[in-house]
Amino acid sequence: MALNESLNRFKQQQERCLSSMAASQARPQQLSKPAVTNAPSANKPPVRLFSEDTERLQRMNSVSKSPVGAQIKLVVDLLYKKREAFTAKQINEETHVAIEGPHSAALLESLRNNPKVQFDGRRFSYKPKHNVKGKHDLLQLITSFPDGLPVAEVEDAYLSVLQDLQALKDPGDIYWLSGQQDMVYKNDPRMRMKVDKEFKELFHEMKLPRDMLDIEKELRRNGDRPATDTVKRRAAAQANAARSMKLRKKKTKQPRGITGRTKLTNAHLPELFDLPTSLCT
Repeated sequence: MALNESLNRFKQQQERCLSSMAASQARPQQLSKPAVTNAPSANKPPVRLFSEDTERLQRMNSVSKSPVGAQIKLVVDLLYKKREAFTAKQINEETHVAIEGPHSAALLESLRNNPKVQFDGRRFSYKPKHNVKGKHDLLQLITSFPDGLPVAEVEDAYLSVLQDLQALKDPGDIYWLSGQQDMVYKNDPRMRMKVDKEFKELFHEMKLPRDMLDIEKELRRNGDRPATDTVKRRAAAQANAARSMKLRKKKTKQPRGITGRTKLTNAHLPELFDLPTSLCT
């Protein structure tokens, strides 16, 4: 019995030794496994690189030191391109222009009084001269101007206004005349009239005087007042030409003549005065 008990204790000790050895061999493998880190949260703000933050601070400093007019242009350009209403904070985020603050009173007042900026007490938005939103509104606006509407007055109404003008011109709904100032007119069918061929030929066969003086005389003879005054215009042109000629003569430098003080000797050539005596006799 004593022998069996000793044998059992020996087996138990051997099992404990084997289990401890197995545990010691498995521990380094567990330590070598990389630690599992939690995935970054979606709400965590992105990390800003040092170089990007430096550039942003430099832009902010440059804008803050720029004149008020330059800052207003940045704001107006933003409102024109986006065509959305922005708060002062949103404008600051987009352009780095600080509208709110103790040193921004002049800037805020200038924006409120700017004809291209609309302020409702909280938000700023772009304010065109004519409040039209699409092609239908644009055609109605052109119709309300029987003498023509300058394109410059509507080209900032909305971003695609020029494309809509072209879309109205192609089917003949409007006339778009180019020149020193582009004008658009409503193509009113009621204004169309048929002219006889004989009248057209008579119109083209009529010869007008080539000189504006003769044209003005004919107008006065028929009881019409000429819009031009050729005599006065030509007299003013001659006076301006004479005045310009006098100014050019004054600016022209007159060459200096020979006076009693002028030295005629070649002092810079002394060898000419040291001639041998034999040559002088």
